[in-house]
Amino acid sequence: MDMNSLAMLPLWYVAFLFSLTCHEAAHALVAKWGGDLTAYQAGQVTLNPLPHIRRETWGTVLVPLVSYLIGGSMIGWGSAPYDPYWEQRYPKRAALMALAGPCANIILLVLAAVLMQVGMRTGFFQGMSYVQFSAIIEGKDVAGGVATFLSILFSLNLLLALFNLFPVPPLDGNTAIGLILPDTINDKFREFSRQPMFQMFGVLLAWLLMDRVFQPAWGIAVRLLIYPGSIGG
Repeated sequence: MDMNSLAMLPLWYVAFLFSLTCHEAAHALVAKWGGDLTAYQAGQVTLNPLPHIRRETWGTVLVPLVSYLIGGSMIGWGSAPYDPYWEQRYPKRAALMALAGPCANIILLVLAAVLMQVGMRTGFFQGMSYVQFSAIIEGKDVAGGVATFLSILFSLNLLLALFNLFPVPPLDGNTAIGLILPDTINDKFREFSRQPMFQMFGVLLAWLLMDRVFQPAWGIAVRLLIYPGSIGG
């Protein structure tokens, strides 16, 4: 790994940790609204990353840093505790809790896109074009650093939202299916999904599918949210 990539590490980690914290805090908050105080009592309804780091140190610190040093991008995980009996009694509320995490990531990517547009329209990001957006990796000045951070935040949150919305165990999309399934079918589906073998298979399947899904979705998101004038051009 070259020195430029190492210099980018703090931007990547701040964007990653902030995105993951918002994701898990959203789970915890919606669970609290739905009547499950488990995550709230564990201190997870917060944007302070420390409670989330204490709960999942490997997924929030060690694995992200090592994955970046090895591969140049960050992977990791967090978790928010919940009462499984609450989930069984209120499957629709549990589904909303599951959707809250990806929704938080979608809000962050939209926010990043809006700030990118503001920066370009006000001249703060001088000379940025659609082609340059994907190649902003050097923060040699304030504007460049901000643009780099926002581009990382945009891409990371798109990745987190898409990955977690796959309807396979143990990802959020698997629980979110409860919004459309009848309760009797959802109970059987939930029991089936909790088998360790299917959870391992689900993560592997989602990871393999991301290669096919992310790049097209990224291109659409950029054209739609950051450069809407480029659609059809």
